[in-house]
Amino acid sequence: RVLASNEFKISFSKSTIEQVNWNVEWEKNFHPIYIDTRCTIRAPFHLKTKSEIDIIIEPKMSFGTGHHATTYQISEYLLDEDCEDKIVLDMGCGTGVLGILASIRGAKSVDFIDIDPWCIENTEENLDRNSAKGKVILGGADKIEASYDLILANINRNILLKDMPIYTSHLNYNGVIYFSGFYKEDLKMIKEEALVNGLTFVKYQLKDNWVAAKFTKI
Repeated sequence: RVLASNEFKISFSKSTIEQVNWNVEWEKNFHPIYIDTRCTIRAPFHLKTKSEIDIIIEPKMSFGTGHHATTYQISEYLLDEDCEDKIVLDMGCGTGVLGILASIRGAKSVDFIDIDPWCIENTEENLDRNSAKGKVILGGADKIEASYDLILANINRNILLKDMPIYTSHLNYNGVIYFSGFYKEDLKMIKEEALVNGLTFVKYQLKDNWVAAKFTKI
């Protein structure tokens, strides 16, 4: 059907685009992330760095390269968190980067859970790339079975609010949980729901209006 109107005119032009290796173009514009000078998150095609912690992440179709403020902030927290011999859950793991960082920092075991099959496959690949170990599980909060000393939940506000009772029930006493994936305006709501579920607010940090917040169960 021809689109015609007396109110406007439509015109178009076309041109041939020169053949380009878009994978090479993408790689040129995808840069490593440096966190507090101690940790680098990079792709396999980047050169190895001199950072104390050098993590290789092939993002593919999954979230979690360190470029987003939420991943960056929880990574910052983890560099100062005592992960030694802790049982850790990376909830909504994406690429698995946060759980891999916890593993490198001495976690006893790490479970990775995500609802997206792409993320499960990507996490397994990234575990191999970093010589890290973990149990990778397809599903949502209903798949949580173990009890944890440390939970990392970088998802979004609505999921956090809905599933917080499940997270809390699987968090050991004196355990730590990090929430991220929401804006500063949502922090009050997150804190109120956390209080209802027996969590104590510790602190938060802000980057580009995205929040990463620490809570404990005491």
